[in-house]
Amino acid sequence: MASKLFPAMLLLAAVTMAGLAGGARAGGIAIYWGQNGNEGTLAQACATGNYKFVNVAFLFTFGRGQKPLLNLAGHCDPATSGSCTFVGADVKSCQSRGIKVLLSIGGGVGSYGLSSADDAKEVAKYLWENYLGGTSASRPLGDAVLDGVDFDIESGGSAHWDDLARELKKYSGKESAYKPVYLAAAPQCPFPDAMLGGLGGALGTGLFDYVWVQFYNNPPCQYTKAGGAGNLASAWQKWASIPARQVFLGLPAAPAAAGSGFVEPSDLLSEVLPVVQKSPKYGGIMLWSRFFDGQTGFSDKVKSSV
Repeated sequence: MASKLFPAMLLLAAVTMAGLAGGARAGGIAIYWGQNGNEGTLAQACATGNYKFVNVAFLFTFGRGQKPLLNLAGHCDPATSGSCTFVGADVKSCQSRGIKVLLSIGGGVGSYGLSSADDAKEVAKYLWENYLGGTSASRPLGDAVLDGVDFDIESGGSAHWDDLARELKKYSGKESAYKPVYLAAAPQCPFPDAMLGGLGGALGTGLFDYVWVQFYNNPPCQYTKAGGAGNLASAWQKWASIPARQVFLGLPAAPAAAGSGFVEPSDLLSEVLPVVQKSPKYGGIMLWSRFFDGQTGFSDKVKSSV
């Protein structure tokens, strides 16, 4: 009787191992929210069930002695005290669904940068007290405790981002029931992000949990219908070697979301994902942004294969 059951047990074991392997390779979708008042609320974005990470964008002014300023275009006016605290309830709603919510700092338009290691320490303290597990009388999103910070550094020089990463990581587990402070970054795909802000040095610290590389607005390293995935694959291989926990493929969710680099969902599934999913550090894809994703339904079309 045992000999008759043995093949069935082997089959079950094989199916189980295949499922585990698939689960280990399975990724999630990260999305940016906050830069278009017509994209719906943060809670509505999370309720779609499409996203594993949401970056609330942007803290666009900070460092160099400047008063930090949040910009949630069209959603609320952070300059008016209490105007954006309702977003904190949405943060909690997202977190209750198992979604990590991070504050994205920087962006394409803003005034930010770090003048010294001490400046980085002050910015880290501000972020901790106003958005993470600390306490402040002026928390823009109320008492919601965000899960971490996303570095979307597109200007402001390349100095001291590594210092900021180190200072933020020091807060992991402090005064917040051992809740970690996750670090993410959105570098440009020319390796190692020598463009504009330059996060290469910071990423070399090995402190970043999630790196969603922008494979758009950079023709030399992005997918094209005519050229295929060769350039993207070459750049991806370099990014997959960095000392980060997971690396994500960053894409625009609509042709209008970027100057170049949009990949049709069908091409993503057939041409690009088979390339990037080979890496053990593959974490999924990042989309810019919730507004454009809502227009095209991009995440709906690809989430089951990401």
